[in-house]
Amino acid sequence: MQRTQGSSALAKLQTADYSGALDRLAARDTRHGPLVTYRLQFSSQFRFAQALELVDYFSALGISHLYSSPIFKARAGSTHGYDITDHNRLNPEIGSEEEFRKWTDALRERNMGLVLDIVPNHVGISEHNPWWQDVLANGRSSRFAEYFDIDWSPLKPELENKLLLPVLGLQYGEELENGRIKLGFDTEFFISYYDKRFPVDLRSVYSILEPALAKVRAGAPEVSEIKEIESWMAAIRELPPHSTTDPEYAQQRRREIPTLKHRFALIAASTFGKAVLEAVLEITNGVPSEPRSFDLLHRFLEAQAYRLAHWRVSAEEINYRRFFDINDLVGLRMENPQVFAHTHRLLRRLMAEERVTALRVDHPDGLYNPVQYFTRLQMLYAASQISGSDPVPPVAENGIELGLQELYGSHPWLRQPPLPVYAEKILEPGEELPRGWPVEGTVGYEFGALLNGIFVDSRNERAFTNLYERFTGADTDIESLIYQSKKLILNIALSGELNVLVHLLEDLRSLDRHARDFTAKMLRDSLRECIACFPVYRTYVDERGEISESDRMQITRAIVRAKRRNPGMAGQVFDFLRDILLLQRQAHDKRDTRRRQLNFTLKFQQLTGPVMAKGLEDTVFYVYNRFISLNEVGGEPQHFGRSIDEFHAANMKRQEQWPASMLSTSTHDTKRSEDVRARLNVLSEMPKTWSAHVHRWRRWNRSKRRVISDGRSVPDTNEEYLLYQTLLGSWPWRFDEANQEEYVRRIQQYMNKAVHEAKVNLSWLNQNPEYIAALEEFVATILAPGSKGRANSFVQDIESFAPAVAYFGAINSLGQTLLKLTAPGVPDIYQGTELWDFSLVDPDNRRPVNFDQRKQSLQELQSRAAQGGLRSLVAELLSDYQDGRVKLWTVMGALGARRTHAELFRSGAYLPVHATGKFRDHIAGFVRFNERTRESAITVVPRLSYTLTRGEMKPPAGEMWADTEIALPPGVEGEFVNLYTGEVVRTTTARTLLGREVFASFPVALLISR
Repeated sequence: MQRTQGSSALAKLQTADYSGALDRLAARDTRHGPLVTYRLQFSSQFRFAQALELVDYFSALGISHLYSSPIFKARAGSTHGYDITDHNRLNPEIGSEEEFRKWTDALRERNMGLVLDIVPNHVGISEHNPWWQDVLANGRSSRFAEYFDIDWSPLKPELENKLLLPVLGLQYGEELENGRIKLGFDTEFFISYYDKRFPVDLRSVYSILEPALAKVRAGAPEVSEIKEIESWMAAIRELPPHSTTDPEYAQQRRREIPTLKHRFALIAASTFGKAVLEAVLEITNGVPSEPRSFDLLHRFLEAQAYRLAHWRVSAEEINYRRFFDINDLVGLRMENPQVFAHTHRLLRRLMAEERVTALRVDHPDGLYNPVQYFTRLQMLYAASQISGSDPVPPVAENGIELGLQELYGSHPWLRQPPLPVYAEKILEPGEELPRGWPVEGTVGYEFGALLNGIFVDSRNERAFTNLYERFTGADTDIESLIYQSKKLILNIALSGELNVLVHLLEDLRSLDRHARDFTAKMLRDSLRECIACFPVYRTYVDERGEISESDRMQITRAIVRAKRRNPGMAGQVFDFLRDILLLQRQAHDKRDTRRRQLNFTLKFQQLTGPVMAKGLEDTVFYVYNRFISLNEVGGEPQHFGRSIDEFHAANMKRQEQWPASMLSTSTHDTKRSEDVRARLNVLSEMPKTWSAHVHRWRRWNRSKRRVISDGRSVPDTNEEYLLYQTLLGSWPWRFDEANQEEYVRRIQQYMNKAVHEAKVNLSWLNQNPEYIAALEEFVATILAPGSKGRANSFVQDIESFAPAVAYFGAINSLGQTLLKLTAPGVPDIYQGTELWDFSLVDPDNRRPVNFDQRKQSLQELQSRAAQGGLRSLVAELLSDYQDGRVKLWTVMGALGARRTHAELFRSGAYLPVHATGKFRDHIAGFVRFNERTRESAITVVPRLSYTLTRGEMKPPAGEMWADTEIALPPGVEGEFVNLYTGEVVRTTTARTLLGREVFASFPVALLISR
């Protein structure tokens, strides 16, 4: 349907039939949703202008939608864009509005869409964030005070109506008396601390002007400007305090301050005013050698709506919700409709202009009510398509037309929302995405872990466990490690957030005569234990107080586990907590009690997710190093591989419930790239060989470890084992003088991050420069060239071992790539991974991508494919597999098939295939089948190829497959064309395909029915 703009839009909407508009919108062709996405990471090093130059490349590759990192204004120098400071402006560091329009115009001209990564949970706080600055200046009277998730009545009485700002490098008194905290003035007063700048409460200026004016007045008693200054001081003294919550007083304050600021700017410009300002700064700022001279500045700081504090106090006393434990990312109260409206103005316009056609929502688990947010997004999209860029009256508080809101909840559209939205949600084993969410699915972490698992040889789990325990000397129970790590996070990084919950729980205790004897310590301990035992990231109780059976089960499981781990604690306090979380506790004022219970439960849900993420992903994944290929976002290190049956079952379930969910194998969040994991998985097939190498390496490198001043040997054995796996997974195709320095630097950077995240020998809160220096020296030394004519034995041994790992890792990579690109869902390609990519965790995986190389390779392969002779081409690609073109060829073929057979891959049935014969366990595959057209596509790949070929570095092809046959489901038979080789294969009379024919010329096969 066509949208109208301006006055004509208003006229139309005054008589609009919203129901009919929704009907028409719901009837639109749904094929506009993503078919294949390609993730781009924007920064000052990769801008809209560069993305514009690549549009033809992505189109030729077969991408339907580019998938962009956040593009709204972020902090200066941001390399990722998740620290947004203004949701209604594009980030000038990545391009202008005109450049963005040119880029999105080019996408539309090629029928491509844009998936935009948005960040509703939090915002960056700095002097570039006007809302936050207003809160610092005006406290609770700020119009933005309720925009941020701030506890204005925390446990500490001295923080009542104040924000704790943990920004100081040393203790407050030391920083103050050393003169590092200063009063300054340009057009208004401010507080500075190094490069940070904080606004001041205008009312508090009276306290510093009064002594300064007295001093200046003593020298010039008859100056006429004195009366003007005194009048101005009297006016600011009458301002309502920043702590006021009375709407009328707050409005009065906001109304008067701009005028008062203008008056003072005029005063300050006069000669006398300048003299007063000089006196203010001289008297207030003090002298470092005279501690008492800072008393006035201290009193002035105490009068502000914030309290400057040492950065270490943030863990315990911070009174605003953060993004995990990052102090300068504050949580937004997105449940507040005004916050939603204010932060989504630009997004509405971009959707109305069809420049943004799908969304990825970052960290929805941090939101107070995710399903409410997703529903509002869909309503916002409906409004943008029906009403246009700007809300048209009547408009609700959330910026969405009331007529649309009234109809939306009952409209059938709700069951099939037209805006493709992907939730960045991590699912734990057995957990399902809530069916009521109006989204397409997740961003695919669970799929990546599942797919990776089928290339791990689970038969060798015991051998790897024994090796790990022998090498490190540790006997680690991973479930206990997860539990202890989550408690560590609660005790150190997120104890402030835990304090908030304790405070709320104490209020609930006071309403219940059966609970009033529970001490604060008992409540705190029960909360900490319950969260540490929580089996999933969070539950999803909403403001209506409805609790799903799944949520009820997760809460009950957590309480049962907590009781079992703490037999010495009173069981009644756990029962009290369980009843609160399940909204079952009864008290005198039932209505008020239920409201408070619900608020507690909703706040509780916002904490369990960050604790799980920090405890599991950012701690355990760097500590439990038995097999680091499994230590991935959405992964399960305790499960050594996944079965083919599990893989098929999950794919069929996704096809039924979330057919358009995203499929990912590498993302900006992954700990290591898909190709690194593909290499590491080869090790799972060779436990004896791997064991011999790592023990030899430890013996050779023992002398290179260094004992630091506290007696520890660096690295410890667990870190050393992590390092050796990392080296094999990321080893360059050629390790020589040209890349040695850069590679060593990358590994040093990775190990630096890894040991900090592990929180064993040091952490981000407890730095140890000596330890890091010794670790970096160890890495540099073991990777150094030989000296005095002698080769480096360690490097030589890796160089002799790595080729086999790299070769079979390449075959694994081709297999997982093809499975991802043809499975039910929307496959995503992370930037650069169409060729080999051996990146590690960020920032390593955000290095610039050589797109010129990729464009040239694509053009060459397309040109040669058009000439025919595919068998000779693939033979060349396999011979030169190190250059990555063989992976690009695999991607090209699959994406070409998805484009020309879109209906088949969007909605075709998923039918598992199974093999028979000697090597049946080395086959993974499935059929996508269109019952209407009888069209089919067969995906078949090898797995555990090192074992299959007995370590011989050659493709698992031809007669190597012996009697292995691939059984096809009923209705799938006849002739099929192998898209990679052009070969035609036919089913046997038994409706099977012969393995030796399917893999005659290429390691993976995509067969399309003729």
